[in-house]
Amino acid sequence: MDNSELLQVKTKTSGQVVFVVAGLIVTLVLLSQIGNQTEWTEKARNIGSQPRLWPAIALITMLAGFAVHYRLMRRRKPNALDWVEARRWAEPLEYLVWFLVYVAAVPRLGFMPMSIIFACALTYRLGYRTRFAVGIAALFAIAMVVLFKGFLGVSIPGAQIYEFLPDSVRTFFLVYL
Repeated sequence: MDNSELLQVKTKTSGQVVFVVAGLIVTLVLLSQIGNQTEWTEKARNIGSQPRLWPAIALITMLAGFAVHYRLMRRRKPNALDWVEARRWAEPLEYLVWFLVYVAAVPRLGFMPMSIIFACALTYRLGYRTRFAVGIAALFAIAMVVLFKGFLGVSIPGAQIYEFLPDSVRTFFLVYL
């Protein structure tokens, strides 16, 4: 059975093995870090007010749920269709990476330039590749910067690259761009 045939096959359980195993692994990692991320304090009045108690109960419950689910599954080894489904779940993570790169680039290159670059790049990435579509994206980015910095007065730190500009121009860039 090739990939095109696998994509046409629809089952209720596709991806289930990958999801359950991933859930088990993530829960075990979180549970292993509970001592570093929470504390057990002597100041707590009763056990219910301990900062570590409820996260521990939640993680142990998750672990038990994933373990029981895994145990009751008929098929415990992932097949090609499971990986196709897992890849579909991972696709939205691309936009998380886009956002993280944007957030890291704004303090270095500026809010206005990065907003225009990323709006145009994402528009192109989504398949809108005409000059008109990319131009609309650039205008949208400019409108958002004007809205946030001009009308709403959101204070966004100036970019490091602005330090290379002459003083009079740098002030304009820091305030408006």
